[in-house]
Amino acid sequence: METARAWQRPAVESNRGRRALRPEVILAAPVRHLGLDVGDRRIGVALSDETATLASGLLTYERLGPRKDLRAIAGLAREHQAVEVVVGLPLRLDGEIGPQAQKVLDFMDELRPLLKVPVVPWDERFTSVVARQALVEGGVSRRDRRAVIDKVSATLILQSYLDYRKVARPEPTA
Repeated sequence: METARAWQRPAVESNRGRRALRPEVILAAPVRHLGLDVGDRRIGVALSDETATLASGLLTYERLGPRKDLRAIAGLAREHQAVEVVVGLPLRLDGEIGPQAQKVLDFMDELRPLLKVPVVPWDERFTSVVARQALVEGGVSRRDRRAVIDKVSATLILQSYLDYRKVARPEPTA
């Protein structure tokens, strides 16, 4: 009887009758998170990569009205198969909920019934300041900054959340 060497993997029949190597590691299903920076006039939208490691700006949505806004955001979450929607919560400096944070919480409450995934708040204090500073340092003109500031803020919010998740729930080691 012949023993398999360590570098050999058992082969399985493929659907075309050819022998194919059996995968040793089953990869986790791709997951994406959607990040939102909800403002009175615009909503910045960011999307994570499929490994939920890196956030990228997706778009800046110009608000059209409560129902249209909610349907548009729910549609984006479904289109990109987001497993979670992270919404920046603009708490006051003392950590309390102010008027703008209450508007965001109300938006989240109205969004939840339209989605089958969790909608979670995430502290967004200073993200707009950091986003503005990054754009200024990057040489982006004032006119162009207005068009992308919300998308950049959403990216920072989502990246902060993804980084926290990696620390709070580290991946198991083999």
